[in-house]
Amino acid sequence: MKAALFVEPGKMTVTETEKPTLENSTDAVIRVIRACVCGSDLWWYRGISHRDPNSLAGHEAIGIVDEAGSDLKNIKQGDFVIVPFTHGCGHCAACLAGFDGDCLNGPQGGNGYQAEYVRYENADWGLVKIPGKPEDYTDEMLNNFLALADVMATGFHAATSAEVKKGDTVVVMGDGAVGLSGVLSAKLLGAKRIIAMSRHEDRQKLAKEFGATDIIPERGDEAVQKVMELTKTGADAVLECVGTEQSVDTAVKAGRPGAIVGRVGVPQKAEMNTNNLFWKNIGLRGGIASVTTDDKNVLLDAVLNDEINPGKVFTKRFDLDHIQDAYEAMDKREAIKSLLVISEK
Repeated sequence: MKAALFVEPGKMTVTETEKPTLENSTDAVIRVIRACVCGSDLWWYRGISHRDPNSLAGHEAIGIVDEAGSDLKNIKQGDFVIVPFTHGCGHCAACLAGFDGDCLNGPQGGNGYQAEYVRYENADWGLVKIPGKPEDYTDEMLNNFLALADVMATGFHAATSAEVKKGDTVVVMGDGAVGLSGVLSAKLLGAKRIIAMSRHEDRQKLAKEFGATDIIPERGDEAVQKVMELTKTGADAVLECVGTEQSVDTAVKAGRPGAIVGRVGVPQKAEMNTNNLFWKNIGLRGGIASVTTDDKNVLLDAVLNDEINPGKVFTKRFDLDHIQDAYEAMDKREAIKSLLVISEK
C-alpha cells in the first residue's frame, strides 16, 4: 500500500509498505478515505521537534473498516468510521472520567494515518461510527467528519477545559485549524463575544464566519492591551491553541481574575513561569483532546444536524502522491489545513 513517509525535516515522500494486519483481537484495519496534515506535524517537519527519519506520518482519518478483530462487538467490517488519533479503551479510569486522550490501557496517540490503510487499537470503543456510508454524504460533509478525528475535537477540548458557557467573553490564541475550531466551539457553547488573535486575512475571514466578533492582529503585551481595551476586565475564558511560551504567557495575561485558560497547543518549552496564574487566580487546564468522548457526546450530532461545519478549515486538497506539496502548503501558510483524498468513497 501507499503511505506518507517523513524522510527528514522539510522532506516528505510517498512509499510502498506492507498493508497493516490485525495484531490483537481488539484491533481493526481501516481503509482510509480521507486524511490530512495537522499543525502539530509541522513541528517535526520544520525540525523544531524530533521525529525519527523514515517513519510513517499522520494521525487523522475517516474510512471503512476493512478487517475487524474477533473480540469486537460494536465495530464490524464495512462500518464507516471516524478514526481518532486517540485510542481510548472506554473502561479505564481516564476514559470513564471523559479523558480518553489519556487512556491507561492503550497507546497515547496513533500514527501512520496518511496511508491507504491503518491499524487501529481499542477499536470497539475508540472508533466513532458514522451513520450510513460515505456515498450518502456530500464532499463538504465528509470534510466535517474528518475534522472530528482531531482538529475540531481539540478546539472543543480547549473550550470545555476553559469552561466556556453561555454569555461568556472568550479569547482564542492561534488562527490555525485548531484555533479556528476553538472559535467554532466557543460559539457552539454559547459564548457572546469571541476575540480571535489573527494576523492573516484568510483566517480572520473564517474566524468571523465561525463566530468571532473581534479580531486582534497584535502579539504579546500589545495584544493583551487590546483585549483590555475591548473587555475592560479581561476575558472569562481563554483558549490557548498554539503551544509557544509567548502564546501561553499572553493567554494568562488576557484573562480576568478567576478566568480559566484551556490549553491544547502542544507545549514547545519544558518550563513555564506560573506566578502570573497565582496573582490573578487564573486556572490552567487542558491537554490531549478527548476525541471519542466529545465526538460521541456532542460533536458528531452537531455536524449531522448542521450546527457546525468544521470541515471549512480544509482549504487545499491533495492526493497521497503529492504529500510534499500538502506539507509545503501548510508550512508556507498557503493552506489553513491540507486535505488528503486517499480514495474516492
